[in-house]
Amino acid sequence: MRDFEAVADRVEIEALRGEFTDAAMLRDYDRLASLFTEDAVCEIPEAQVKLSGRAEIRAGIGRMQAQWEFFVQNTHPGAIRLEGDTAYGRAYIHELGRMRDGMSGMNFALYHDRYRRTADGWKFAERVYEIRYLDTTPLPGSGSSPEPAATS
Repeated sequence: MRDFEAVADRVEIEALRGEFTDAAMLRDYDRLASLFTEDAVCEIPEAQVKLSGRAEIRAGIGRMQAQWEFFVQNTHPGAIRLEGDTAYGRAYIHELGRMRDGMSGMNFALYHDRYRRTADGWKFAERVYEIRYLDTTPLPGSGSSPEPAATS
């Protein structure tokens, strides 16, 4: 039974990471914040961003994404290390977009994650974004972004 539980945990954590990308792409900040524990931390050290707790994560992600004309994020599976009701992992990221001020960017990055099992399933306890490659060459294409999801 233990092997089945480990497989189920890994599938749930991978689904959590996919849900994050989906919520970010659709600008559904309430859903995105719900993927974190109440005391979670989300960091982007290169941008001097550190958000603590669901409310701050929700507001901070909303502020950052409001700067983008369009934004595309692709997540690729990375390592997951299970340790009971906690886990550690990485997700590999490829992003591109253009900001409202005209600046473009394409990057390859990774999330260093800490996960925690909760009564509502696996959640992010910590998510730290590390850029490994950045290209600010103007993007010749065009894109669109959805309006942020309505809050209830």
